Amino acid sequence: MADSRAGRIEGYAIISEDGMLATAARIMPDSLKFDADQHFFEHGLDGVDVVVHGRHSQERQPHSHLRHRLMLTRSIPALAAHPSNEKALLWNPAGASFEQAMSALGMPGANVGVIGGPDVFGLFLDRYDIFHLSRVPNVRLPGGRPVFPGVPARTPEDVLASRGLVPDAQQILDPAQGLTMVSWRRATKPAAD
Repeated sequence: MADSRAGRIEGYAIISEDGMLATAARIMPDSLKFDADQHFFEHGLDGVDVVVHGRHSQERQPHSHLRHRLMLTRSIPALAAHPSNEKALLWNPAGASFEQAMSALGMPGANVGVIGGPDVFGLFLDRYDIFHLSRVPNVRLPGGRPVFPGVPARTPEDVLASRGLVPDAQQILDPAQGLTMVSWRRATKPAAD
């Protein structure tokens, strides 16, 4: 069945050396916070129409309040208005499809930025057009929250590759800290004869 959406889906994550994006307490430690990555993240989100995340993942950017968003939750059957943000919609993927949620938000076909956590990132593994993965060397978070289901048994890169994404060249975001970023893009299917 063909995918009818018109917009692109991008993922954004910064992870530790062992593939974690937060501690076991679901807190992003200061050791994963860098100005260069925040600048890249903010610039990227300024180019999307809708941000998708779970209740523990947030963005604290100057334009955050202006963005439409889908917030994943299991506390509702399908879709519900956010109690305090008129630009947000609560969404339970078990009760409504992504397309239904985007239509209810009034944004079908919009460009989407997915910002986590692990279950949210995992939900879109077969749909990402691009996933921007920043990695911090020499920081490990044993028992932390992995970027994708299946990590750390598999590396985040193995998970992305297994879902048809291929890496661009590595970029250095912060040379002094060794912070790198690789954009993983959906492999283009060969044209039919």
